[in-house]
Amino acid sequence: MLRAHVWISGHVQGVNFRWYTRNKAQSLGVKGWVRNLWDGRVEAVFEGEEAAVRQMIHWCHIGPPSAQVEHVQVEYEAPTGEFSGFHIR
Repeated sequence: MLRAHVWISGHVQGVNFRWYTRNKAQSLGVKGWVRNLWDGRVEAVFEGEEAAVRQMIHWCHIGPPSAQVEHVQVEYEAPTGEFSGFHIR
């Protein structure tokens, strides 16, 4: 199991980034959440099988079609198993 706390910056709000993130995470079986931040970034926590979480991180560097990702910051944390699914906050 792997847990990653991720912050994505660039043109990432107003482009359905959270919706696409949720759909991608659900398709990979990754649990956690995603939300918009006041400063224009998107924040997410991914938890699941290592390969699936790494795929989510890779996807965040690209994002949905209308996004323009400039930077992705990743911090790895100890998995907690607290999530029952993946949700938009």
